[in-house]
Amino acid sequence: TVLVSAFSSIAMGLYAKNPIVLAPGMGLNAFFTYTVVLGMGIRWETALGAVFWSGIIFLLLSLLNVRTAIANAIPKQLRYAIASGIGLFIAMIGFMNAKFIVARSSTIIGLGQLNWVTLTFVIGLAITAILVVRHVRGALILGIVMTTVLAIPIGRLWGNASEINSGVPTLVTWKGLVAMPDFSLFFKLDLVGALELALWPVIFALLFTDMFDSLATFIGVAEAGDLLDEDGEPRNIKQSLIVDGLSTTLSGLFGTSSSTSYIESAAGIEQGGRTGLTAVVAGLLFLPFMFFSPLLSVVPSIATAPALVLVGVFMMKPVQKINWDRLDDAIPAALALLLIPLAYSITQGIVWGFLSWTVIKLMTGKIKEINPVLLIIDLFAIMALALQG
Repeated sequence: TVLVSAFSSIAMGLYAKNPIVLAPGMGLNAFFTYTVVLGMGIRWETALGAVFWSGIIFLLLSLLNVRTAIANAIPKQLRYAIASGIGLFIAMIGFMNAKFIVARSSTIIGLGQLNWVTLTFVIGLAITAILVVRHVRGALILGIVMTTVLAIPIGRLWGNASEINSGVPTLVTWKGLVAMPDFSLFFKLDLVGALELALWPVIFALLFTDMFDSLATFIGVAEAGDLLDEDGEPRNIKQSLIVDGLSTTLSGLFGTSSSTSYIESAAGIEQGGRTGLTAVVAGLLFLPFMFFSPLLSVVPSIATAPALVLVGVFMMKPVQKINWDRLDDAIPAALALLLIPLAYSITQGIVWGFLSWTVIKLMTGKIKEINPVLLIIDLFAIMALALQG
């Protein structure tokens, strides 16, 4: 995981010159583990082969400019909605990581208990917000450090050590300093077995999910960080997508789930990162943790939660550009914006945004506002829904 993240992020910085970090996606990781391997009973070696082939197809689509054409065909109103929806999504993840928002049987979600754990989050959020408002350099990192320090006594006094594996938000633990990396999964993929006809739906499910997630991330981060070219399109989109496809191919070879561009890249952009140097530095910083991975346990989830909430706030800025006075624009945009966090899936949000845009424009006689390439996107969207259904 560390090697894939490092190589891919460095390549993004050097080749695509964008401040976007790549790593194996957690949603794709869950799909790989629970749906493909455990649910479908497919050998993990064969599943890794499917990851590899999805990356190859991804890479070919990028080299042939297919994905660039798809990205450029997405209506600007949906781009603003996707960026804002991702912001809501990140903020919701932050609230849930801190147990400030929890699942409830009666209301689906609701406010968590106000106790020392959630109060630690509230204090950390206040500290980080004040640092951000005062334009302190490194405000998000300082907020994480200060919340971690605050969480040390709280986690020991009120945290339950027996629940460490289920993620006690304030529990700061020490698991040692050094651990040797495990390379046992290197090149263990089954390339031939993954090409069996029964595995093609898995390959395409991985491809579509990765493609939509990556496009949404590039568009969202570009809009929020104003990383646009002279035509108003995401900067160096073709090169970025090529690196993204290559990273997924590396994931299969190195023994991990599909890689994708991380929406958390917005944190670095908000702190001033505008060039590929940001991604290169992030990639280089991954490498030491091949050996110092136990150190990561020192930072509890509640310490990063305030930063996630504020990054979400930063990314919601494009919502003001949505044309709310035109309902044929506003309705698809609102669907995309709302479904990203509510469905807990970037892919689902943009799929329904695309489909609703096309249907509404067609049914209201505004066919000229539909880019022909968008119809291809709609076809991919329907296929993605069918594969997931």
